Amino acid sequence: VSTQSTGEKVMSEVVPPKTHEEKCVGPDSELAGKASSCEGCENQTICASRPRTGPDPDVGQIEERMNNIKHKILVLSGKGGVGKSTFSSQLTFALADLDKDVGILDIDICGPSIPKILGLEKPEDIVRMSSSGWEPVYARENLAVMSVGFLLNNPDEAVIWRGPKKNGLIKQFLKDVLWEEMDYLIIDTPPGTSDEHLSITQYLKTTKVDGAVIITTPQEVSLIDVRKEINFCQKVGLPIIGVVENMSGFVCPKCKTETKIFAPTTGGARKMCQDLNLNFLGSIPLDPVIARSCDEGKSYITQQPNSPASKAYNDIIQKIISCCEKK
Repeated sequence: VSTQSTGEKVMSEVVPPKTHEEKCVGPDSELAGKASSCEGCENQTICASRPRTGPDPDVGQIEERMNNIKHKILVLSGKGGVGKSTFSSQLTFALADLDKDVGILDIDICGPSIPKILGLEKPEDIVRMSSSGWEPVYARENLAVMSVGFLLNNPDEAVIWRGPKKNGLIKQFLKDVLWEEMDYLIIDTPPGTSDEHLSITQYLKTTKVDGAVIITTPQEVSLIDVRKEINFCQKVGLPIIGVVENMSGFVCPKCKTETKIFAPTTGGARKMCQDLNLNFLGSIPLDPVIARSCDEGKSYITQQPNSPASKAYNDIIQKIISCCEKK
């Protein structure tokens, strides 16, 4: 019987422990079947005899690629529709405007919007592959972009992939893309705490990630899921740079009256950060021009430099830069 088939047989015999699940180190752990918490568990013998796959040999190549990049930031949120990709793109544009060499990696495999938001929809905006690796698409001379959106024949084509295929592509984005020497790599993620998030944190674990910027909107229905994302970061050992409250009120351009479109019924992101001892980076108000800028692939901050939202963006971005560059 081959090792692989033996492994499959063993895996099929593992049943959820009845009394040790809270302390279980997991069947994939090096301590599986050996830890003190395994004593008395009905799965102890099975877990101890499972074949171990060993470290991923591609991690070394990922480390080598990532050594070219000074700062790596993940943009996360447990909730969809809160403006992660919008914030990622505006952060990237702003860093590029500050003469930083920047890259943005879109790992939202099923909903890649970064090519659109950065204005990269021309026929020549394609990934070129050479013997050295994949060449990213450049929005500017100092702004490199990689997304599954560049690999689709049709922008309306659905990506219907299970976890292993998503994970494989994320690994290729890190290992095979020719990321040159950069000041910042911004990683735009999908909502949730699932395959893509586990993969990116696992692959980058030894590459000195600066941390995560977590995006939310003010209402409790968003904060519920954002707290899960915060808990995810704590469990995987990912530092949290801070939290941004997006869509935080709307200021009428005529009468200047501010309206809370999404009411912070439980105190919003500021109160959550106080409760969880996290850094509150700031609030960004709603502005219809932000959406239009994204549709047109332009920098909102450049188009509307004196708007309340641009001032909020600039203040938040300076805090992020300060946090990263003081390390």
